[in-house]
Amino acid sequence: MVTTTFLSRSERFARVGSTNDVVREWLANGQPEVCLAVADEQSDGRGRNGRTWSAPPGAGLLLSGGFRPTWLAPERVWQLAATTSLAMATAIEEEAGLEFGSVMLKWPNDLVMPVDADGRSIVPPGPRPDIRKLAGVLGDTDGLGTADPRVVIGIGVNADWPAAAFPAGLAAGMTSIRAATGDRPVDVERLLAGFVAELEVGILALQAGQFATTDWLDRQVTIGRILDLVLPDGTVQVVVGSGVDPLTGALRTTNPATGGNEQAVFVGEIRHVRLASV
Repeated sequence: MVTTTFLSRSERFARVGSTNDVVREWLANGQPEVCLAVADEQSDGRGRNGRTWSAPPGAGLLLSGGFRPTWLAPERVWQLAATTSLAMATAIEEEAGLEFGSVMLKWPNDLVMPVDADGRSIVPPGPRPDIRKLAGVLGDTDGLGTADPRVVIGIGVNADWPAAAFPAGLAAGMTSIRAATGDRPVDVERLLAGFVAELEVGILALQAGQFATTDWLDRQVTIGRILDLVLPDGTVQVVVGSGVDPLTGALRTTNPATGGNEQAVFVGEIRHVRLASV
């Protein structure tokens, strides 16, 4: 397990319900930031909007980081999840020997990867790349705007997971570091150490008022693509991703059905964003 003065607490578990729940409890009990829980397996891993997330024991890197961002304005807290995702993207590329930009972000923070017909990473992607999900990100907040703000950012990475073992119902839309590098085994412990090192750099910069705007913008896969916005009532709005706002974190879209008017979309306003298949 990683040991560094950057982390106030770091624990590894063979199996937990959810690393987000573990870290949330630590913070509620007064644990200083930054704390980190890592699990080999989760029995109650979650994605956004109540979706489940799971991986075979040892196949994924499952972790949650805990923060007390008294140093960050509430309207900028989204940058914590973005910084965490960027740290993981860089760590994956370095561990796997991939080019910069091999790991991209699907707004708001999920990690995805363009792959070729054999499922291997490709950079730069073609005009209609096959985009596969590599990692999911889930943030939980408590007390924003108070003297005791608490934020938990969880990430589940498909790491040392052979493509032959992907669940049949999910295989077409997912990938892993191992699958994208030609079935090369992944050193999960080294990946974890690289992530913590990158996270420290990113968080210290954020505490100094510096967000990695260029990296965040360059990795956005949603820009220029047709998107399905799934609204809270389940209806779908077809839009084009025109950009992302580095000040608010919003997704900028244009809607052909309304004459191409641009609108800003925030995470809490929708259920899901899908890359359209058309």
